[in-house]
Amino acid sequence: MKLVDQWRAIQEDLPEDWSEVRLTLTTEQLAELPRAAQVLGAINAGRVGEALSFEVQRGGANSAQKATNLFQRLDDQRTWCQLKASDVVEASPSTAPAGREVRPLAESWDADLTELPPDWSDLLCEIEIYSSALLDRTALLCAPLNPTRDGSRTAFTFRCASGAGYGVSPTMARRCFERVDADGIEGVTRVLRVLSDTGLVYTQGPVWLVGGKML
Repeated sequence: MKLVDQWRAIQEDLPEDWSEVRLTLTTEQLAELPRAAQVLGAINAGRVGEALSFEVQRGGANSAQKATNLFQRLDDQRTWCQLKASDVVEASPSTAPAGREVRPLAESWDADLTELPPDWSDLLCEIEIYSSALLDRTALLCAPLNPTRDGSRTAFTFRCASGAGYGVSPTMARRCFERVDADGIEGVTRVLRVLSDTGLVYTQGPVWLVGGKML
């Protein structure tokens, strides 16, 4: 059976709320194991004796789709392998505050934008994360936003511009949120302040004064 088909069969047997699974891969010919290790290096496969061991997540850097693509490469190269699963991790309970609806950050951002006036030009926004342990990871995934930590809150502020001026584009912001969603990080986006039809006169855009701080 092809490696891709083995992986699909494994996925069908996983619990509905699986978040991570450890896989062990062996090659039909031991001499082909280094080649398989080279291909699967993209998902941090490590050699253990005469096998490769690695983890695949439902979303994130080692996503199920990424694994599928790499398995397809081995099938295309006619590197015949056997795949086994172990140590399945199910998703942790939601970190969202009780009573708060959880939805993908990209969807939260889309909803924010639909409520704006059609001539908006500059936004002051925030992304709030429900788990303080994931702040550093979120900051990394959202680096293009130039996020600024909001005091002791588990939140970052950032600026967005519809055209010219200081701030990330709404499209780039959404791409960042899609990356955060893929990592399974829960939170919400908010538009804090809106300006419409601003003009740039020897500046990079407007400045907000909030709590005595210029943002």
